Amino acid sequence: MARALWKGAISFGLIHIPVELFPAEQRDELDLTLLDRRDFAPVGYRRVNKHSGEEVPRDDIVKGYQYEEDQYVVLSDDELKSANVKATQTVDLIAFVDADEIEPLYFDQPYYLAPTRGGAKVYALLRETLRRAGKVGIGQVVIRTRQHLAALMPVGDVLLLDTLRYAHELRDSAQLPLPEGDLEAAGVAEREVKMALSLVESMSEAWQPAQYRDRYRDDVLALIERKVRSKQVHAIAAPVEDDEAAPAGDNVVDLMALLKRSLDSAKPAKSAARKAPAKTSTARARKRA
Repeated sequence: MARALWKGAISFGLIHIPVELFPAEQRDELDLTLLDRRDFAPVGYRRVNKHSGEEVPRDDIVKGYQYEEDQYVVLSDDELKSANVKATQTVDLIAFVDADEIEPLYFDQPYYLAPTRGGAKVYALLRETLRRAGKVGIGQVVIRTRQHLAALMPVGDVLLLDTLRYAHELRDSAQLPLPEGDLEAAGVAEREVKMALSLVESMSEAWQPAQYRDRYRDDVLALIERKVRSKQVHAIAAPVEDDEAAPAGDNVVDLMALLKRSLDSAKPAKSAARKAPAKTSTARARKRA
């Protein structure tokens, strides 16, 4: 299990629930090293003093806030915490809202909250209360050096804390060149909507997140393996020209024909998926176990 980011409490009214905060996301990114193409030696990320040009030992690095050009106030981790001890140790719930009221673009980063000693009963009470009420707790919490808006919600047996973007952090979509909301003005016919709805219906299925994979990562790893096997580890391939040019924006397409072809191809694929034995998720689960 990941190490707790901090230990604190959930607080609302007079209720106080001791908890630990854990990251709920595990990034599965390719770890690529920067290399000098002349001798393929690692370049790395250096911590360099911008005045002397010398590398700085990790123990000599401190945090500072620039209040004037080239003038800094040095702040230790303890000082950052002492600025507002309660804020850095508490998920302070200030309101409860309907779960479906929060628009998806507000959600940012998920975390797990687990009860610490003496907090299990009240943790379970809050979890069940939120579930029965269909509500999400809205609060604020300091993680590292920033106070986040956050939503607290029950997901199975865990209380999930999802940090939210503040409203002022979101750009106004009115600046974008969007088609008009009126279908007729946008040039969309009702029969096209009905055909698109049929396509969506033919591709609809239960949400099974375990069946989706980062296939691009798999393909890159396969490419790496081929280069190792062929002893071409230092070969840099020439750029590949894309034969399929993107269609021009003003191209006139037969949307109904495209929708019909999509619908026809979706039906056999879904039929085959239904007939296939549902053992993929189980196999992956065993592999992870």
